[in-house]
Amino acid sequence: MSTEEERTGMHGPSTAAAPRLSVVVYGRDVQGRLGACLDALTAQASGTGESGTFEVVVAAVGPAAQEAAADRPGVTVVPLPEGTDDGVARRAGGERAAGRWLHFVHSKDTVPTGAPRTVADRVAELPDGVDVLVVDHVRSTWRHQGMPSPDGRTLARQGRRDLPLADSPGLLKATPLLGARILRAEFWRAHPSELGVADEEFAAYAALLVAERIAALDHIVLNVTELRAQSVPSGPPERRYELIDRYEALLALVTDLGAGPGALAVLYDVMLGACLRVVAREQLPDPVRREFFHRAARAAVAWRPEGHQHPGGLEGVRRRLLEEDAYTKYRTLQSANRQRRRLRTALVSRKHQVGLKVRDLRYRKELERPVDEDLAVFTAYWDRGVACNPAAIAAELAERAPHIHRVWVVSAANVPLLPPGTDHVVPGTRRYWEVLARAKYLVNNVNFPNAVVKRPDAVHLQTHHGTPLKRMGLDQIDYPAAAKGLNFHSLLERVDKWDYSVSANGHSTRMWERAYPSHYTSLDHGYPRNDVYYRATAADIRAIRERLGIAPGKRAVLYAPTHRDYEAAWTPRLDLATLADRLGEDTVLLVRGHYFYGGATSPLAGLRKSGRVIDVSSYDPVEDLALASDALITDYSSIMFDYANLDRPIVIYADDWETYAKTRGVYFDLMAEAPGHVARTQDELTELLLSDAWRDEASTKARKAFRRRFCEYDDGRAAERVVRRVFLGESEESLPPVTPVDERTPAPTPEEAV
Repeated sequence: MSTEEERTGMHGPSTAAAPRLSVVVYGRDVQGRLGACLDALTAQASGTGESGTFEVVVAAVGPAAQEAAADRPGVTVVPLPEGTDDGVARRAGGERAAGRWLHFVHSKDTVPTGAPRTVADRVAELPDGVDVLVVDHVRSTWRHQGMPSPDGRTLARQGRRDLPLADSPGLLKATPLLGARILRAEFWRAHPSELGVADEEFAAYAALLVAERIAALDHIVLNVTELRAQSVPSGPPERRYELIDRYEALLALVTDLGAGPGALAVLYDVMLGACLRVVAREQLPDPVRREFFHRAARAAVAWRPEGHQHPGGLEGVRRRLLEEDAYTKYRTLQSANRQRRRLRTALVSRKHQVGLKVRDLRYRKELERPVDEDLAVFTAYWDRGVACNPAAIAAELAERAPHIHRVWVVSAANVPLLPPGTDHVVPGTRRYWEVLARAKYLVNNVNFPNAVVKRPDAVHLQTHHGTPLKRMGLDQIDYPAAAKGLNFHSLLERVDKWDYSVSANGHSTRMWERAYPSHYTSLDHGYPRNDVYYRATAADIRAIRERLGIAPGKRAVLYAPTHRDYEAAWTPRLDLATLADRLGEDTVLLVRGHYFYGGATSPLAGLRKSGRVIDVSSYDPVEDLALASDALITDYSSIMFDYANLDRPIVIYADDWETYAKTRGVYFDLMAEAPGHVARTQDELTELLLSDAWRDEASTKARKAFRRRFCEYDDGRAAERVVRRVFLGESEESLPPVTPVDERTPAPTPEEAV
């Protein structure tokens, strides 16, 4: 085997048999987006070999990316450890690629249908000496999909010609995306110091600078996903100085290569524009902005091409002020422009300002007082009461940090249901705004109201209230029946207040990053409310069943369907009376309607007298119902993920899966990855429950796989980890490690508890 074969991973097919193009997908699974990228590519891939058009190589960073890339036919996976930077990942993927041309695609981005074949056909036409094919792209954000780039006209002007950069310096104005540069493999491998660096923008520019000849393709080849800035770690503000260093290094490269005065002038203008955008638009501390301006001014003077002319108008004024290093004058000009905009805005909002309520004024006054370091506010399910993850965290906090006072936000209607001695406030009252203003810790399993201000020294802990099967957050945009007029701008403003987000499994972590993109820290500690599934004793389970009226020896089946966005009120999808009759006197059905429907469970009223159907829709906590039951019947409710911790049988009743998936949107195919048997009709469900199929070997196998995936961090110590990390300030490394699923012992079953 030759050295070249060892280095490139091309020891299988010969060069002649290699595919024309290798699409190299690299990086970690950012916000769970890698799967969509690979789905699009693998659906188009035609395989390798002499007739192969393109291949797919995935340089997968970390376990999540490797899992997303696994078991895909025709895909070569290069596993890389967590923390591998993008430059190393690109190099690893590129070295493994067998194609004669390389297209590097970040894992968060996608490749439109037909694009790889179009690129492969275009590069097949290119003569020797062409090193780079510049292509077009679109951009997508959480709000807009497929927005065109500004590069189309530039690429269209070049047409089918291939030229040296000196004859087409305007290509340097094209967006600096390495994914918009298709690189000849030998060219890429010959320039590791320019093209193999971690800085993608540097590599994108350098590819044009060092290329012998460049061709263009006025075709959309890449869909770039622009993540919310709030969801991406920004690093220290001083890192913005690196932008100046990048352009100075590129300008030095232009000079060293003798790329011509045209390239130097274009890149110089690009540098000035980029630097001024940083000064004008980015939120930097003033000392950092001032220093950035000074450094940019020095670069502007040092690298200005001889005889270079600035544009006219306001942009020309800005550039001259930069060259003069006139920071104060520049900021004065900027301030004057902003003041004009503010005056216009003030006229519009004046009526609102005049109408401020006394309550708001009091709240603002309270916000001026110091934060109370020993005050924590809890609420759950839109102020329903003491419940869910917040309740489990509050209980653990009482044990580990009793000096922190706990106050619950509870609606007036639910105050009578509170445990005795619970300190609470009712929304809208004076004390409500006082505690929200001054509390160090604000804990919720949904969002606090828009009016709640995020103080810099307060901590907002978002616990969530389930593992997502259905689409959530920004992922609801394409599902209007689910969104129902949800204001996504306001949603993101609320999400931006989060400091921590609790997660029960890696799936949730990735989906929250995508659905709620912001700067918060994910606490992969498990759901505190699920601790009880490992701590409850046989005596606890007997006591719960006694409270529910379940006689010893009877089988209890919990039926917990979810909310449907296309239904106005809850109607049981099962004929419960018939089901109860078929199952016989030894089975009790515990029926829990979704909380979205409040008390609208009148269809159950006539069945309660029999004692075989118990309406537990208003019973809290729901964890008691799970502990009391021998099995769970649900459709698409997130209760299945929590219940799986108990390692008890789960049956999915999915009579309307296709409708639900189409109207609500889902993250995975539950029919293919269910935690047990799936019944599509009531007759199928009845037969499962009348036989032993509901707890047979196939059910156990499915549940085991489901538990490994979705009970990943739940081991009975989640609340402890959250309290120690958030409230006691302990490091991640000092927390108790998560016990592997196979080493956990769930609470005893009702049969074992007798």
